[in-house]
Amino acid sequence: MNKYKFKFLVVLMSLSLIGIILVQLYWINTSYINNDNQFKLHVTQIIGKVADQIKDRERYDYDKKFNEFINKTGKIPGKKDIKEIFYFEKDKQTNREIVYSNTISFEDYNLKGSFFDSKKESISLRNYTSKRRTEIYHGDKQSFDDAFDTESSRSFRSESVPDEIIEKEGEIDEINRITYNMLFNDMVASYPIEKRITNDQLKEILTEQFLENGINTHFEYGIYSNGLSTTIKSSNFVYDENKTYSVPILQDLENNTKYQLYISFPEKSKYLFSDLLPFVLISLLFTFVIIAAYISAINQLIKQRQISEIKTDFINNMTHEFKTPIATINLALDAIKNPKIIDDNEKVMRYLQMIRDENKRMHAQIENILRISKLEKRELDIQKEKTEINELVEIALDHVMLIIEDREGEARLHLNAVRDTALVSPMHFTNVLVNILDNAIKYSIQAPQIDIYTENVKDFILIRIQDQGAGMSKVAQKRIFEKFYREHTGDLHNVKGHGLGLAYVKQIIDDHNAHIYVESEKGKGSTFVIKLPLIN
Repeated sequence: MNKYKFKFLVVLMSLSLIGIILVQLYWINTSYINNDNQFKLHVTQIIGKVADQIKDRERYDYDKKFNEFINKTGKIPGKKDIKEIFYFEKDKQTNREIVYSNTISFEDYNLKGSFFDSKKESISLRNYTSKRRTEIYHGDKQSFDDAFDTESSRSFRSESVPDEIIEKEGEIDEINRITYNMLFNDMVASYPIEKRITNDQLKEILTEQFLENGINTHFEYGIYSNGLSTTIKSSNFVYDENKTYSVPILQDLENNTKYQLYISFPEKSKYLFSDLLPFVLISLLFTFVIIAAYISAINQLIKQRQISEIKTDFINNMTHEFKTPIATINLALDAIKNPKIIDDNEKVMRYLQMIRDENKRMHAQIENILRISKLEKRELDIQKEKTEINELVEIALDHVMLIIEDREGEARLHLNAVRDTALVSPMHFTNVLVNILDNAIKYSIQAPQIDIYTENVKDFILIRIQDQGAGMSKVAQKRIFEKFYREHTGDLHNVKGHGLGLAYVKQIIDDHNAHIYVESEKGKGSTFVIKLPLIN
């Protein structure tokens, strides 16, 4: 994949993922705002009902005490007429005459003492009644005509007995209601808030209303008078603009009041978010799945790209590895064909030895590749047997000792392990040690200086192969056992390879239920440590 296309694809996928996350956050925020608005509307309606309930409760208590007081004192009111209405109607066709009169009077209740406030001396209450009388006269035509004038008519009615009388009496409800309400509002307005409602009463009403309407969260309350706090409030009430709602209470006939009821919900955010929690969790789950899939896809793309680069390097390395032996073999064959050489047995044998060595070199490269392939497919038959590890270390060192001496280096053995019997494949485990020793030789800039240690740790034997070579970076230490991986060696052009040796080592070590790790510092050498279980 083209480098720029790869970067464009990564940027496009990243922007898409960020867009999805932003949409999710916007949806969650919008849902929360909608819940907040609905909660505000719901709470406002509820505390409006609470305000009405407080007022009705106060009115009920007042009415009850007032009636009890009237019944207890048994006061007899004094009646006074305040107005008389007189109405006269005459039908000339039927000689029928109707006389209507209405007398309005009031009963004056002047009650001494107060059933609410002992400081008040008296209560004055008037009860208005209406007494109505209708008189109907059925006289003959002549008598009514003669008595048509007002004076005669009055004389006639006073002397005559009405043919029909209708009398009604009753209270004037509207006037009485207005009078009573005025008295009620005038009286309760003078009382302190503590006498109109208590903390327990207010808390009971609020709790009942909130539970009935499905609001099950902690609340605090407080009543303020003209902006000043009163004693009617919960102990932890604190005004918070975003969490507090208010409504006027105890209004008079003109809907005026100095009292304001405030309700605060300290855990409002938690309560509102709890409704969204299932949807938020599902949304987060899907988002995490998308993020995980995205990261996995990016990692796969990066790995594929790295594998592609590594395979290209591998092909180049293998071409180089095979090109030199093939060229050497061709030169040797050409030399043998030379008539001057073919008769020289010493030179022929020398060139034949060169051909054999180069052929072994190519065969070893192919064997390494085949071993890795078989190991990955689990086709490589590894026969394990009881083996003395100290002895195996000495055998592996013998394989590379000539190369170390050729480079004027030195290898030192420190076989301190007393118990060294393990179940291993001698051939494959020897190859493991040879591969590690070969790396120690190749990456030693100067003459190789190698130390090999064995020691016992509980039921394990540790093998340490320590060199004083170039060392490796932290990144290389994490990837050194990956197939095809090779760290860039800078000016070390003499270091050849194809990144399969240590991959083979790791596969064999894993197959033996052992562990291998590397300790290294750039410029100060490396130490490979193998931890192998012993036979008890």
